[in-house]
Amino acid sequence: MRGDLLYFIYLKRLRAEEEKILKLRKERMVSREQKRAAVLHEKLQLLRSITKSHALSESSIIVDASKYIQELKDKVERLNQDITTTSPQINSNNTTSSWPQIEVETLEKGFLVNVYSERSCPGLLVAILQVLEDLGLNVLEARVSCTDTFRLEAFGGEDEDAMINAQVVTEAVFQAIKNWSESNEQG
Repeated sequence: MRGDLLYFIYLKRLRAEEEKILKLRKERMVSREQKRAAVLHEKLQLLRSITKSHALSESSIIVDASKYIQELKDKVERLNQDITTTSPQINSNNTTSSWPQIEVETLEKGFLVNVYSERSCPGLLVAILQVLEDLGLNVLEARVSCTDTFRLEAFGGEDEDAMINAQVVTEAVFQAIKNWSESNEQG
């Protein structure tokens, strides 16, 4: 009889332990689901703010987001069309003349000069480097591609006594391109 009583107590404790384990598992599951729901809610609110949606339901927020994405795609397509219609211009000889694009960015100690053209420009690199040298800029690092297109990315530091701004560098590079273009048309 005593053995049966001990066995009964053992089974009762075993069931209590199993119930605790099941309760803990259930709490963890609920906690994970709550975390997932909170993350999803946070992401939907972020999506809602980015798309400037005033919708409250999840499905409406997603619909607004898809409309916003389509608007962005349309805008990119319009911009690409604008670029292709305004890029190359035909001159009187019926040849395409597209001037290189120039970007000059002022850095802490010098400038970053980017020049890009859709066509190869033999001799342009020398003309631009000469102008940078004339301005007192030391080209410290440069990446150049001259095969089918022309691309120059140069980092130049200025001499101690030189006080140059980005506009001066841009105008000088533009003048070098203009001079190079005129000398190519003559030759």
